[in-house]
Amino acid sequence: MRPDTPAENVDHPAEAARLERTAARYPEDAEALLLQAAAHLELAGDRPAATALYDRLLSSAATLETPHLVRALKASNLWEYGHEAEARAIIDGVRTAAPRDPAPWVIVAESLESHDELEAAQETFTEGVTLLLTDVPEPPYSTHPLLFGRHRVRRMLGVSHDEWDTLADTLHSSHASPVSLDELHDPKRVWSLGSDNPAELEAEISRLRAELGAYREALSRPFPVAVLHWPEGELAELVGAYESLAVEYPSHEEHLATIEASLRELAASGTPNLGIVTGTVPSYEAFAASEGASPGDVELLPQYATTLAARGRAVVWPPQRGGSCWCGSGRAYGECHGD
Repeated sequence: MRPDTPAENVDHPAEAARLERTAARYPEDAEALLLQAAAHLELAGDRPAATALYDRLLSSAATLETPHLVRALKASNLWEYGHEAEARAIIDGVRTAAPRDPAPWVIVAESLESHDELEAAQETFTEGVTLLLTDVPEPPYSTHPLLFGRHRVRRMLGVSHDEWDTLADTLHSSHASPVSLDELHDPKRVWSLGSDNPAELEAEISRLRAELGAYREALSRPFPVAVLHWPEGELAELVGAYESLAVEYPSHEEHLATIEASLRELAASGTPNLGIVTGTVPSYEAFAASEGASPGDVELLPQYATTLAARGRAVVWPPQRGGSCWCGSGRAYGECHGD
């Protein structure tokens, strides 16, 4: 599917089938590809088929990178076609497991919210926020939906602002949105759509345009801005085979330092959604062959990084608090390149 294809023109069953075929060709990327296929099946209304894909992933012999995310998506999907008890049980399991990835928290909380379980949704959002953001000086971009979702639910419940809500307001304001988060999450907004007052209708249209603009901005960044990382053995093999790349990679230590410096510079400039993709020589050579280019071409490297990110291979930078460093040293990020 082309990135600019309008949503209403997408043949979701066909796209799901294409992604399944691609997953068979690239088993190392099967998890990300099958999750996309399941999403297309849900959009097509074939929720049992989507559940079958989630079950296929969960029963696979391969170790999943995001098992809690798969379970959360399965629960949300099950509830939508009448399997409430099973969905609730899975949601309870995800909350008990306390994943360090914000995505499962957002999905199960929003599932509760969509079924008017507002108190439970607030508790779930709060559990995720407390786990992932306590003592974190700057919330990673991936955690923003947690804070915004919590703010939304609490606004609907009429609960007074606390420090997490204030942080959500601050983050929202930093996106230069003309509409405050309190206005976007005002439960009474919907009633203004039935007003006969042109001024009220015009104000609501402005709010909706602002909200849509922020949503489109998020969609314009479906994959992280990814920087390419080579493990030491892979880099030695790469430079040994293609001497023209020695200028780009004078040493492994300098390569690692350049990655961290580049990402910090991007973060300082306000670039959100940063990530790292790890390359391998066979994968890179196959990519070069598919592009009809030489692996020794330096200009091919950023294209390879973008392709890996599009296939779901990027990991978020910086790592979550207490997480291992992205370089593979086995040390905590804060004691390694995050020091």
